[in-house]
Amino acid sequence: MNNVAVIDCGTNSTRVLIVDESGRTLAREMTITRLGEGVAQTGVLAPAALQRVYDCLTGYRAIMDRFHVTRGQLVATSAARDAANGAEFLQRCQEITGIAPALFTGEQEATASYLGATADLPPSKRPTMIIDIGGGSTELACRYDNQLVAFSMQLGCVRVSEAAFHEPRVTPSEERAARVMIEAELARLFQSVPVFLQLIGAVRLVGLAGTVATVAQLDAGLTTYDRDAVHHRVITRDGVHDWYERLANETAAERLQRPGMVPGREDVLVGGLLILELVMERFGISELLSSECDILDGVAAQLQGRA
Repeated sequence: MNNVAVIDCGTNSTRVLIVDESGRTLAREMTITRLGEGVAQTGVLAPAALQRVYDCLTGYRAIMDRFHVTRGQLVATSAARDAANGAEFLQRCQEITGIAPALFTGEQEATASYLGATADLPPSKRPTMIIDIGGGSTELACRYDNQLVAFSMQLGCVRVSEAAFHEPRVTPSEERAARVMIEAELARLFQSVPVFLQLIGAVRLVGLAGTVATVAQLDAGLTTYDRDAVHHRVITRDGVHDWYERLANETAAERLQRPGMVPGREDVLVGGLLILELVMERFGISELLSSECDILDGVAAQLQGRA
């Protein structure tokens, strides 16, 4: 038996994917753990946040045992990259799960996300660019001129929300502050990787991770998660803007009452939606395709030599 597990310890959620040797999914779980809570302000992973992740990983190890998993990869991303106690966190993760940890750079994260999100896409004449909006960082990647170009923006739904949104509802001044943050990172993107300028108005956009998955679920009017209904769902830029406006004018408690809202995302989703809207606007993109395949699928393919 050659089952493989991939665990993603993200800023907002901790997830596991278990696949068999052919790449068929055996288990896929997600838990909101908010590992990155306050890390942008303090520079360390908080004890309560660490414990939430450790408890989650203990449960995931039990799932791995059920499927006789002995090989895998645990990936840590933005929150662990930014934290002074990231190394200690990874060591404890390995003790709990028994699988090797890796602290991915933003570019490694973008590459694995691209591999996962594009594996089952229908063909397109346009280059495909992925946007992976995490809690602490946002990755963009595209295969252009026979090479993969990637960039990690140092902002995500948690980072933007913690830095800019402090009132029950988003105020005009808070929105302006968030826009300044996002536009500064977009400027850094084009300065650091000028080839992205060639992609303006020319790409098919595929969105992945929690912000896109949640807005796809809201847009579909689903009360419970249905992977088939949200995977490869088309979402327009106007639709993203409308959802941002609606949710920004609600409190977190009011957002949570909406059918399809994922508990644990109600306080950070508006930050993610603003990132998504401004990226789509800057790249001249009118619609995106949501994808439920992501970094987990990309790392699994890399581990098994399928990528």
